[in-house]
Formats: sequence, C-alpha cells, structure tokens
Amino acid sequence: MKTGFIGLGNLGTPIAENLLNAGHQLFVFNRTSAKAEPLVKKGALQCKSVKELASECDIIFSIVSDDAALKEITEGPGGIAACLKKEGIHVAMSTILPATAKELSALHKKHHNHYIACPVMGRPEAAREKKLNFLVSGEKKFIDIIKPYLIQAGGAGIWEFGEEPAAANTAKLCSNFMIISAIESMAEGIQLAKKSGIDAYAWMNMLTHTLFSAPAFINYGKIILEEKYIPASFKLKLGFKDVNLVLSQASEVKAKMPVGEVLHKQLAKSMENGKGEYDWAAVADLLK
Repeated sequence: MKTGFIGLGNLGTPIAENLLNAGHQLFVFNRTSAKAEPLVKKGALQCKSVKELASECDIIFSIVSDDAALKEITEGPGGIAACLKKEGIHVAMSTILPATAKELSALHKKHHNHYIACPVMGRPEAAREKKLNFLVSGEKKFIDIIKPYLIQAGGAGIWEFGEEPAAANTAKLCSNFMIISAIESMAEGIQLAKKSGIDAYAWMNMLTHTLFSAPAFINYGKIILEEKYIPASFKLKLGFKDVNLVLSQASEVKAKMPVGEVLHKQLAKSMENGKGEYDWAAVADLLK
C-alpha cells in the first residue's frame, strides 16, 4: 500500500526516515517544504499539497504541532478525510484533545475511510534508535493493519487502548502530565541537594540506578544537571500546550489536578522568560 507522511519536525523526520528505510514508497508533505529535502534525497516523493498526497495514499501518518494544525490538514475539501482513498487509514500521531480525535474520527467515517489515534511517546533520539512507544485506539482490524508499519517506524512497543478513538489521546495526556511532573520534582530535588551541600550528580546517579531507573528520570535528570536545554528535543512551548490540554480535559471530566495547576504556572513563567524554544526541562531555570 502507498504510504504518506505529513509533518517533518524534530520527531516526524526520523519516524518518516525509518519508514523510508524499511522500503516503503513514501509520499511526504510539510508546510515548510525545505524540511522534506533530506527525505527526497533518500527517495521520498514530495507533494505540493495535502490533497495531492492524500489522493495517492492508502495509509497516511501525520504528526503536526497541535489540534488546530491537525484539523487544518484533515478537514475541508482539500483535507485528508475528503481526499484519502476509500477505506484508507489516517494514523494521527499528534498530542491532541480526546474530543478532537472523536470529531475527526467521525469525519473520516463520513468519507468512508478510517482514523486511528496513535500518539507517540519518545524523543527524536528514541525514534532513531527505534525505541518509541505508540499508544493506539480505533477499530481493531485497522490497528492490526498498521502495526507492522509502526514497528518499522521505530516502535519498540505498541499499546492498545480499545476502539474509542479518544482513548489513546487521553492516555498520552496523562503520560505527558507525569513526565512534566517528574521534570519539576527532579529540578526541585536537584536544587535542594545542591543548596544542602551534597553532590547532586551522585544523588541522581543513585536514584536512576535504584528507585527511578526509567528513561524519563535518566534523560531529563542529565539535562537538568548539565543545564543543556538547547537544542530542544521537545520544546517548552509544546509542553505548555500539552499542559493546557491536560487541564482542559480535566475540566471536561471534572478531575481535580492541583499539581497540574502548579505546572501550568511554572511553564507560563518560563514562556514569559523567553524559554519557549528551549527543551521543556528548562522549567528548572525558574528555581535559580
């Protein structure tokens, strides 16, 4: 089946490259066309519009910045839903509101094609090392069709959350909330360790080899200790967007998130301080 990829940012590019290296004929589109050039040199076919790409493809992967960007490429007469081949599959990897996933899934059904929610967990280096985790929800038979593609795209794990399209996006928002919570708690712990006169590197080394031996603590702990926030693998402005989505979803379902409110304030201050293009671990700078 012909495969398309829309959204060639920091994470989208290595995922698309993995699919290309797996031998797929890959059609690509990005609003900034220059970002497609490295893939074109490796054999990808660049399209001038979403409509052109969608009309060629049986499966389209998209990873764009937010709900508005995903709606822009999906809706309307030139969007994915209207132009994708009949019975085609749109695999949406963006972190978005569950309500948006539900809305776009219904739109695809009207056009006799299919929407799979597939937000991705992992930084660009994890994509290159094929250590990504994909959270998926939607019709089971179409999830089964795309599973081999997800493995080729760099998936070390594929985690299914049922047939309701919104479910995977809920899982992703909860996950990102946990990550930024860990970043803030590590930043505060590291500050306390330093101001109390102990070796913060030794302390984090102990933690990441015992109680907290997980990638989030290992990778972000190192970034915070070394204060290396540029270049950003995941920009703080995107993290701020995700926390806004978390609190919006919490409001929708009447879930209390006092820690989420604190994180929102911290990220908002970081944005005001000009840290939007920095890695979201730069929220630690507020503690200086």
